[in-house]
Amino acid sequence: MRICDSVGDALTLRLRLVEEIRRAVSFDAYAWLMTDPETSVGSAPLADIPLLQELPRQLPQLIRLKYLTTVNRWTTLGAAEVALLREATRGDLSQSRLWRDLLGGLGVIDVASSVFKDRFGCWGFLDLWRSESSAPFSRADAAFLAGITEPVTMALRTCQANTFLTPHSGDARQLGPVVLLLSPELEVLGQTPQTPAYLRILVPPGEGSAPIPASAYNVAAQLLAVEAEVDRNPPTARVHLSAGLWVTLRAARIGNVDTSGEQNVAVSIEETSPAERLTLLPGRSA
Repeated sequence: MRICDSVGDALTLRLRLVEEIRRAVSFDAYAWLMTDPETSVGSAPLADIPLLQELPRQLPQLIRLKYLTTVNRWTTLGAAEVALLREATRGDLSQSRLWRDLLGGLGVIDVASSVFKDRFGCWGFLDLWRSESSAPFSRADAAFLAGITEPVTMALRTCQANTFLTPHSGDARQLGPVVLLLSPELEVLGQTPQTPAYLRILVPPGEGSAPIPASAYNVAAQLLAVEAEVDRNPPTARVHLSAGLWVTLRAARIGNVDTSGEQNVAVSIEETSPAERLTLLPGRSA
């Protein structure tokens, strides 16, 4: 509660909360995404997943499978509900496409999934993973995580509203059109010259590393989920870029059909219009 009351930006809030959660519920990896409150599509990821040994190849696969998996999908969870993978599948983890096609091979034995939503929308979701070196999550672990969802949701919503208190300079608009071209498997095929500058702000890479288009992977994965009839929300997400500037990511099929019979995916990033920003403000007074 002290952390939720004292932190004003979503990145710092999540970093501090993860360490506090770890004191009560141990885990071997995590992924915590902010989401567009209307579409529930991930936009600003924060993760530490040491189990991914081949990050450039496995990360798009992880995100694609996360969106295509129906078991414990964050869009189906209640506001104070925490779902445990082993419990939900009654021990048959292969019911989860994400576990069957990726996590099982990485040695993951359980996943605790939380969602942060309220009457204004969905503000984020959190997955905690445990590997073979740990025991599965317990009901006590789930109860602790469920107990903190309400104050954390309010804090995340307030952090998003705080971004509107600082007007942006408009410099980012001078960078020009921002578009990524992804394969049906979400591999990067090309991008406009202006794209890396945006990506470095959205998900700052480590020193000497290229930016990772995780936000683009999320909207593209949502497009695949819509096509597979897993979810109906549009493949769009609004995310705070910097200094009061919000951008909107959108995904759509484009180009020629590849050898798998599917078209490539284009992801555009553009400044969010004033009308689109309106629904991001309901929790400002919280």
